[in-house]
Amino acid sequence: MHIAFITVHGCPLRQAGSKDSGGMNIYILEMAKKLAARGVQVDVFTRHHDPLDPQIVMLAPGARLIHLPAGPPSLDKTGVYELLPQFTSQMRRFCISNRLRYDLVSTHYWLSGLVGMRLASEWGVPHSTSFHTMAEMKRRGHPEELEVEQRDSSELAISRSVESIVVWTDDERDAIVEYCGIGPEKICVIPPGVDLTRFRPMSQRQSKEHLGYGEEKNILFVGRLEPLKGLDNLFRAVASLENSSSVRLNVVGGDENSLEKTRLQALATRMKLNTSIRFIGQVTQEKLPVHYNAADVCVVPSHYESFGLAALEAAACGRPVIASSVGGLPAIVLDGTTGYLVPSRRADMMAERLCTLLKDDVLRSHMGIAARFHAETLSWDRSADSLLAWYRELVPEQVAAAMPAAGG
Repeated sequence: MHIAFITVHGCPLRQAGSKDSGGMNIYILEMAKKLAARGVQVDVFTRHHDPLDPQIVMLAPGARLIHLPAGPPSLDKTGVYELLPQFTSQMRRFCISNRLRYDLVSTHYWLSGLVGMRLASEWGVPHSTSFHTMAEMKRRGHPEELEVEQRDSSELAISRSVESIVVWTDDERDAIVEYCGIGPEKICVIPPGVDLTRFRPMSQRQSKEHLGYGEEKNILFVGRLEPLKGLDNLFRAVASLENSSSVRLNVVGGDENSLEKTRLQALATRMKLNTSIRFIGQVTQEKLPVHYNAADVCVVPSHYESFGLAALEAAACGRPVIASSVGGLPAIVLDGTTGYLVPSRRADMMAERLCTLLKDDVLRSHMGIAARFHAETLSWDRSADSLLAWYRELVPEQVAAAMPAAGG
């Protein structure tokens, strides 16, 4: 089987935690490599994000990343919509020039879905999409969220045209059925996974020493710095802790000079949290486990989260998680067992749960053990096996063998 992954704005090699890069980038990279290890040929098409990007990068034997020129490399995703015809033409031209054929088109995010609609139709192959987030779901969690005006109608058109939608949770499936008015039979729930070898329990003492931390209790946030992530509420929760002077909140992720980071730093100053909050910046996947293991508790305060890979990574490292009860987070955080779920925007309840965990070493240990046990049911291998089985239903073997070259 030969599959074209399309991720126009989300290059899987970009650092997660930076602007426009997060769990989707990690997911695409892992699925491309895992599918290739199972004998699938995978080409991942994305836009040039850096003038020095080579056109083709081998991700693994059988999986490669293909950069296509379409607009200025530094452009963020809000400006990509107007470039989609150019990206589509570049992808079509590349496939024709290299006599490539694909048995299935897999798209990620609505911008890529629009490209996939066009090319899958031209090539006469099935189109499977994953939205990762949808405008309506984000607005429900954060009404202030601004989106490209074409996004809602595009997501409706994509959902109705594709043969398959892959989602991460039952919650996401139900939301798409309700909002898009489509039958659930074309939607397949396949949770993503975590690298259980990389993200594993390690010595907290050694991890803290490695990072230069003292004896204070450590709260960890990992993710992009954007309003949807709810860091304001986490700041309020930390500020209300009775022993906040002996607590540190470590914020991992975000671009160094972003407007959101500047806003959050100003907020921390107004709340007199300067000495309680450390802005760590971006951390590679290789170094991230040390940060999880140095923490006493990980917090995911998002107003909306389609899944929440950071919560799963923390769980795999044996750390309890406090998370907003939104989106896919209840699939990772088992309330009262591996951590706590709290209503979105309830900083008071978040503070109560933080207080409970930070003062009880035994409870944290028990929840951490349970978190690792739960994380072991969510590996990338299991996710890849399920995804490949679903793709094979869409592309029977005898049909795949007869597919024409892409572009004709």
